[in-house]
Amino acid sequence: MLYLLPFHAHAAQTLHLTASDDAAPRQPLVIHAALDLPQARPLLDAFQRRHPEVDITYRNLTTLALNERFLSHPGEADVMISSAMPWQFALANAGHARPLRAHIPGDWPTWAHWRRELVAFTFEPIVMVVHRELAQIGATPRNHADLLELLDTHPEALAGRVATYDPTSSGAGYAYAMEESRLSPRYWDLVAALGNVDAQLVETTSQMLDGLQDGRFLIGYNLLGSYATPVVEDDPDLMLIIPDDYTLVTQRLAFVPRQAPNPASASLFMSFLLSLEGQRTLADATTLGALHPAMSGPGTATQLRERFGDALRPPDLGPGLLAGLDRLKRQALLARWQREFRRTLGNAENPKNDE
Repeated sequence: MLYLLPFHAHAAQTLHLTASDDAAPRQPLVIHAALDLPQARPLLDAFQRRHPEVDITYRNLTTLALNERFLSHPGEADVMISSAMPWQFALANAGHARPLRAHIPGDWPTWAHWRRELVAFTFEPIVMVVHRELAQIGATPRNHADLLELLDTHPEALAGRVATYDPTSSGAGYAYAMEESRLSPRYWDLVAALGNVDAQLVETTSQMLDGLQDGRFLIGYNLLGSYATPVVEDDPDLMLIIPDDYTLVTQRLAFVPRQAPNPASASLFMSFLLSLEGQRTLADATTLGALHPAMSGPGTATQLRERFGDALRPPDLGPGLLAGLDRLKRQALLARWQREFRRTLGNAENPKNDE
């Protein structure tokens, strides 16, 4: 039986899946995640078919709200899942994660887990999505250089019709800004160009997709490919672009909190999540990108690597992720982001004196 509670912007969207096996003792399982229900539901259903004795409470939050709720209530969830990799790593590094040695397959990539306490289980490119109406203004960008040229060449036509993450309010958006500032020497020029066209700053990929579908936005920059793919496939007016110069990759990281109220249920879920059965569910029924090393073909990280090779840039799952969470470094990065975003406006308001 399913109960779905209303969604509010900063509140949890809660799903209850009641155990179907009345003969067996029921086991509760509480999952807190930053993973939208259309992607999470196939996995939850498949897990409950395997373990019908488990009652599932699934709460979906934004990345920062998820982290803040955990810090306030560390004994509330049995499993934590998020694509905001620095925040998940910071929690595990601070000692909040239980060992998962028995649950991570021996051939799981070493770059996809940390100390066998925190594990990556998806492989999700960060993409651009454009509305086909963009063709009336300029050529469809295939990479970051093309996008920068397009923004610089047509600022008036694109004014208010571009959307991207707000790194000050989105954990995922901040993580992408941190990675891109390391990867690309022209990243700050791109931020300035986004500001010059008055790009709309949002907290979620869903907000960008909504604006693209109704024609308010012509370009969405740095969307989660896993969320964008099914929407683009169903909308002939939209086109998904995986940049051919470099493409960030995010990964959902999961861990079991040390204070998990139902560690036995959490153990069952983690074993399923990393099993061939669980990963096959991800590949076949979602667009999250299954990471299991024994899998290939559609819906897998193996296929994406075969298609795009070195252009895919997943961040290292290690202490380097903590650098961006240092308070002073975070303040410095966000201050520069806001300064560059407003660069053109500032120059217009304060013209240089050439004398």
